Amino acid sequence: MSSYADVGALLERYSRETVAGCGCALAQGGETLYETYTGFADRENEKPFGPDTVCRLYSLTKLITVTAGMILFERGKFLFTDPLGEYLPGYASPNVAHTRMDGRVYVEKAKKPLLVKHAFAMQCGLPYPDETSLTGRSMLQVRKELKEKYGKYDLDTEIKAMAQVPLAFEPGDHFLYGFGHELVAGLIQAVTGKSVGQFMKEEIFEPLGMTSTGYRHFGDTKERMAVVYTKTPEGVLIPSPNQFDENHAPDALYEGGGAGLFSTVRDYLRFTQMLACGGVYKGEKILGRNTINLMRQNQLTAAQRQENFYGCYLDGYGYGLGVRTMIDPGFGTSNSPVGEFGWTGVLGTWASIYPEEQFSAVYMHQMNPNEEEYHHLRVRAAVYGTL
Repeated sequence: MSSYADVGALLERYSRETVAGCGCALAQGGETLYETYTGFADRENEKPFGPDTVCRLYSLTKLITVTAGMILFERGKFLFTDPLGEYLPGYASPNVAHTRMDGRVYVEKAKKPLLVKHAFAMQCGLPYPDETSLTGRSMLQVRKELKEKYGKYDLDTEIKAMAQVPLAFEPGDHFLYGFGHELVAGLIQAVTGKSVGQFMKEEIFEPLGMTSTGYRHFGDTKERMAVVYTKTPEGVLIPSPNQFDENHAPDALYEGGGAGLFSTVRDYLRFTQMLACGGVYKGEKILGRNTINLMRQNQLTAAQRQENFYGCYLDGYGYGLGVRTMIDPGFGTSNSPVGEFGWTGVLGTWASIYPEEQFSAVYMHQMNPNEEEYHHLRVRAAVYGTL
């Protein structure tokens, strides 16, 4: 059986050998079981990585976004079977890009409606902008044009512009990680009349006492933010300016549903404990237990998991309404049990939640590439060994 000392020793080794600094905390039943920090948030200035260190969440933002969406689902603001176009009109009649056998691409109207659940479950056919497909290239062009036209712009502006992009497939046919949770954030804004950041602040951050979490810097969060490091081919860590930090500036406009929040290990542990404890933390009810159970129900077919949700890091997992969810620990050779769920972020943030034992764990470092398979799977083994 793993001990808390084993978790600490693992992080100590990380900070000596692979990352500048990192932190991890475990909690159960609303109480912190163990918390440890090691190494530096800023090695050049010998600033320790500690409880107040602020980290860029990147895709760990998604878990908060879909939770905010589930709050509104509980309030009857939408159904998952509703056409997304009822709330985001540009998506009422999307186009789909198809590839002929000779490799030529053609575009035609979608034969199936784009539903709300497709945005939550990454089945909407919109990846992140990249060069690998007509859809991805079109999204890159949209962002380029928005930047040229507006300089700074908000999420609603981007969502409306992306509606012209043809989907990569018929809605619901495949899993494709990407822009879906931007659409979820847009849905939140459409049904509340508030920015997604304001809704999160009022409904999640303030009730849970998450005092160092947000999209834009406030107080001393900028001074407490960890340095991002990259590795040279020789394995030397060097500070690396982060291009998306501009969205944390007080005058920024963009609040992404898929990335964009910052937080601390302690703040994020509060959020995960709420999900682990049936939607309640320290007497604050955020979400219903059955709604959390719905969120972690696998939405993918076996074929969808194999085509685009495969590889050692995610072995054994399916995908629910915005979260990875463990469905086959044997295949994943994981000691985290069926029903464990969570997500991760591109700079090294990771969270895992197991409601059956009211248990959750949060780990964070700030490095690109994050070497997630090496770091996170070892942390997962150690923290679930403590149960």
